[in-house]
Amino acid sequence: NPTEVQMSQLVLPCHTNHRNELSTGQLLKWIDTAACLSAERHAGCPCVTASMDDIYFEHTISVGQVVNIKAKVNRAFNSSMEVGIQVSYEDLCSGKHCSICKAYATFVAQSPSGSKVRLQPLTPQTEEEKIEYSIAAERRRMRLAHKDTLKDLLTRSPPDTELETRDGNGAVPAEKTRVESVELVLPPHANHQGNTFGGQIMAWMENVATIAASRLCHAHPTLRAIEMFHFRGPSQVGDRLVLKAIVNNAFKNSMEVGVSAEAYGREMSVSPRHINSAFMTFEVLDQEGRPRVLPMVAP
Repeated sequence: NPTEVQMSQLVLPCHTNHRNELSTGQLLKWIDTAACLSAERHAGCPCVTASMDDIYFEHTISVGQVVNIKAKVNRAFNSSMEVGIQVSYEDLCSGKHCSICKAYATFVAQSPSGSKVRLQPLTPQTEEEKIEYSIAAERRRMRLAHKDTLKDLLTRSPPDTELETRDGNGAVPAEKTRVESVELVLPPHANHQGNTFGGQIMAWMENVATIAASRLCHAHPTLRAIEMFHFRGPSQVGDRLVLKAIVNNAFKNSMEVGVSAEAYGREMSVSPRHINSAFMTFEVLDQEGRPRVLPMVAP
């Protein structure tokens, strides 16, 4: 397949968190890079990340292990294309291989002037490629419906509910979990067109979401799932990205953190541009690796 990209990265201490495990933000950057290379191989021109579908992480990756990423275009539409990504890890000492996650990203091809480029159709060859090609159209329909579904939910009045308690403890005010951070977009954060890498924005969003989750549980949480990233517009070198996160709700063994990214130009007085929003699910594991019971959240 001419669009297939394979990337292998050795996990070094600089890529990890306090547990010597690969940080999810770094993994998202690698995933976005491999997927973008695959998209550009098909388009023959620069591409930008439009969205990243839900991702569920099956395992963590430790220092010294190798991350293997495969990406290839499943289907091309008018000016957008779906790229399928498979991530696994390899233990060089034992020879063990294990799946980490699968992801589907949508990229848009752009001309040097910034206008959209009409893409050539993709012809699947293998049986697997033919299946992915046919399902890609349905996934595209679901992505377009996703935004409308969320808008519909937000217009409804929330029902009055009584706050529960667990283990005799009261609920934690959601405001105590709120996090706000500012990042300056520098040349290393952007592509050759000066647009911020989608993977870099996703990594910054994961960072503030992790801090918000930590403020609820007073421990180091583990990211289990990310609901679709949807890029609403670009940001450029020189922009200030304001990242905001808060715990929306906590269930017995997991919590949902909402996170958004807004971009300001060089003049901070100008209204911000909404770049992205996502919802992330975290767990807190005990020493035996079992999910801990979490406190409730009071909105």
